[in-house]
Amino acid sequence: PKPFDPRLMGVVATSVAKAAMDSGVATRPLSDVAAYKDHLDRSVFRSALIMRPVFEAASTAERTIVFAEGEDERVLRAANAMLEETTDKPILIGRPEVIERRLSRAGLPLKIGRDFENVNPENDPRYRDYWETYHGLMSRRGVTPDIARAIMRTNTTAIGAVMVHRGEADSLICGTFGQYLWHLKYVSEILGGGDEEYHPVGALSLMILQDGPLFIADTHVHPEPTPQQIVESVCGAARHVKRFGLTPKIALLSYSQFGNLDCDTGRRMRAAIDILDSEPRSFAYEGEMHIDSALDVDVRERMFPGARFEGPANVLVFANTDAASGVRNMLKMKAGGLEVGPILMGMGNRAHVVTPSITARGLLNMSAIAGTPVAHYG
Repeated sequence: PKPFDPRLMGVVATSVAKAAMDSGVATRPLSDVAAYKDHLDRSVFRSALIMRPVFEAASTAERTIVFAEGEDERVLRAANAMLEETTDKPILIGRPEVIERRLSRAGLPLKIGRDFENVNPENDPRYRDYWETYHGLMSRRGVTPDIARAIMRTNTTAIGAVMVHRGEADSLICGTFGQYLWHLKYVSEILGGGDEEYHPVGALSLMILQDGPLFIADTHVHPEPTPQQIVESVCGAARHVKRFGLTPKIALLSYSQFGNLDCDTGRRMRAAIDILDSEPRSFAYEGEMHIDSALDVDVRERMFPGARFEGPANVLVFANTDAASGVRNMLKMKAGGLEVGPILMGMGNRAHVVTPSITARGLLNMSAIAGTPVAHYG
């Protein structure tokens, strides 16, 4: 870190305060040094408080996270922060000479081989193993050996997914550039299916706002989800919300409100509610409704007294990705919302596809999510 790196606030100020107390200079000693440091860290990183349960769960296991875009400076900074703040190990895919040059330019102390493993797509001894693995998975889906060789030379998302498939990494983080669904295609093809029947359920974004956290789904995966896909997103969102130590209150959103319109989104949401009602659930949900009814208790009571949960919803599940993604971006750009995610649900925490607007701190948060064993899910 640089001398005025904001990440040092908690470290430097706490050290100074402790030295003052030890020397007797401090006239008002701190009763809890750890709590003081935690307060300073929260003032620097708005995501620190909500992410604490995730970082604590991640610290119970040592996992290996492979970053597909290892040459990106944000990834390099995230890898450095991972080594400082977590027990996870990063693997960076990229040309070593480019990585070393950018590490030097950014003033980061990392060294290839000492601090992290590097996979060079242009020259790696595992290249033959990787393309043969990929070809074995895709040979009956139109991928020839020549195509497999080319992809394992040029497509870092596919390389990272193959590493997870082979057990050489626990989770993949990709998407710092490019289109979300392009990355998701390779993640699904390589890591989908299997005994666990992994498949992308939806993308969940946590928006940290002034008045608290708000989760939004599905922002990327299913443009027009079926009722069953909506149910999967609702159930997946409930599990992930519990990871943050919160009680999920899920609103299913539509142009229709509690059956007052016969429209496509209303029909799909009502069908999803029927599926959810078909068996006991460990979380509260209600719908279909408008956003204002989900977030304003008075509005909801006027429209539909006696809803299934009290207070405002903390999870909004939309009937299409246009609406979900639009709300997500509006909250980021106009309401000062800080995003954690998107979290890819349904893939057993083996891969997450982020978006190009993510920051280095956002990547660190995603590495903690990826570093959490599935056993800790709600």
